[in-house]
Amino acid sequence: MGFDLGEPPAPPAPKGEAYRVLARKYRPQTFAALIGQDAMVQTLGNAIKRDRLAHAFLLTGVRGVGKTSTARLIAKALNCVGPDGEGGPTIDPCGVCEPCRAIAEGRHIDVIEMDAASHTGVDDVREIIEASRYAAVSARYKIYIVDEVHMLSKNAFNALLKTLEEPPAHVKFLFATTEVNKVPITVLSRCQRFDLRRIPADKLAAHFAHVVGEEGFEAEPEALALIARAAEGSARDGLSILDQAIAHAGLEGGGVRADAVREMLGLSDRGAVRELFGHLLAGDGAGALAALRRQYDLGVDPQAVMRTLLEAVHGITLVKVGTPADPAQPVEEREALAEWASRLSFPLLHRLWQLLLKGHEEVGRAALPIEACEMALLRVVHASQLPDPGELARQIREGGVQVAPAATAPPPPAPATAPALPSTAEAIGDTIAQTGRMALAEAWRNHARPVRIEPPEIELSTARPIPSDFPRELMDALKTATGTRWKVTTSDAPGTPSLREAERADDEAFEASIRETPVVAAALAAFPGAELVGPKTRRSMT
Repeated sequence: MGFDLGEPPAPPAPKGEAYRVLARKYRPQTFAALIGQDAMVQTLGNAIKRDRLAHAFLLTGVRGVGKTSTARLIAKALNCVGPDGEGGPTIDPCGVCEPCRAIAEGRHIDVIEMDAASHTGVDDVREIIEASRYAAVSARYKIYIVDEVHMLSKNAFNALLKTLEEPPAHVKFLFATTEVNKVPITVLSRCQRFDLRRIPADKLAAHFAHVVGEEGFEAEPEALALIARAAEGSARDGLSILDQAIAHAGLEGGGVRADAVREMLGLSDRGAVRELFGHLLAGDGAGALAALRRQYDLGVDPQAVMRTLLEAVHGITLVKVGTPADPAQPVEEREALAEWASRLSFPLLHRLWQLLLKGHEEVGRAALPIEACEMALLRVVHASQLPDPGELARQIREGGVQVAPAATAPPPPAPATAPALPSTAEAIGDTIAQTGRMALAEAWRNHARPVRIEPPEIELSTARPIPSDFPRELMDALKTATGTRWKVTTSDAPGTPSLREAERADDEAFEASIRETPVVAAALAAFPGAELVGPKTRRSMT
């Protein structure tokens, strides 16, 4: 079904007349002007043609998709008499007869609009019930439009039930709500429900292009696409943003530009985000932090940066699974997403999504948002350099990764007067434990990723963040245990896996080897959903 994208342009406002915002000026006056609600329009049209009209309608959807406008259009459709005054209900109201004009101007005596947010009580509903007994003054139907109906009190809903179930033949109820879950099921069961859909971004962008043209302005397609995405399916929200963008363009000149819209909305520049994402994947912590600070200095909110990175990961994943390209995306962005999708695995994308999602939540509630954002990005940098667990298990099986041996009792002391210094990661952990500093020993086991162990020197990786005082505490513990002064340094090198990481990888490889044995594989195939029980690690077998 084709549709118009808005009202005919209004003539220039006379001097002294108040300016009408775009959201009101381009409110649809016909069903054809409703954007993205073709299924609902078709259903209503068929009901009117077959004279199968419900006595109550419930319109639900997010803000700005046209619930109240649709209610007014239904009122016009039911009460239109045509230009000659002889017409009946129609899905295409003429807009020129007295009922159509009076309803459009909000002055028809038989079309009563009520805001349930300010009329929540049972007394307000009683007034509706009493008035509904009387016939319409001049219209075919007396129509009650109740906006945000979920705000009515429980008693008000109960008072309305009987009239709503068996209203007089001349009465129609039209309810609108953004929170249909708060409407009692007893009310829902008495209404014909229409769920208005979010308006797709490409249709919103086309509508905004039409509006900009009618207003005598110019706009870059990318700017309109940004506004359409920011509107999140709401025509009213998008028109409000467009109003602001046109006002900004009027001061700056040159029409509505994408960079101005991005600055106005506090959005991250897409090119800058792609640069930041590239640093994250390359494991370049310093470059990532510098790119973040450049955006922060331009006034971009840290949480907006995290959100845009999440959108990038989501976009890459959609490209990788083969979904159609978003027509609202610029060509260079589609090319970048396709390139990343060709070389990033699903496990890595899922890991990045979880890390960025956690970072987004942390930044949103942090007392220091930019610092929290930096720490979250450093966590992503570290994760991007870790191998997939499956690949790590394969390397362990093939001998490509050296795993520290399982914990054993400490060897007897050497006969020499000076004890040998610990030279492996596990030996250092045991040495720390001997001093009684168990929290430090556990931190070494879980977090330390050694780059080099050459007693009495240790070099640790900071690719995975470690506490700033960890090297000093480590030196103190080792000096206490060995009587030798140790030197602990740090570097950006990735280092070897921590003891806990190596242990976990060994456990996964051991369980995988058990599952691959013919007997176990046959049993698991014969009994879907079966789980392994008993020892699943090499350590538990010793």
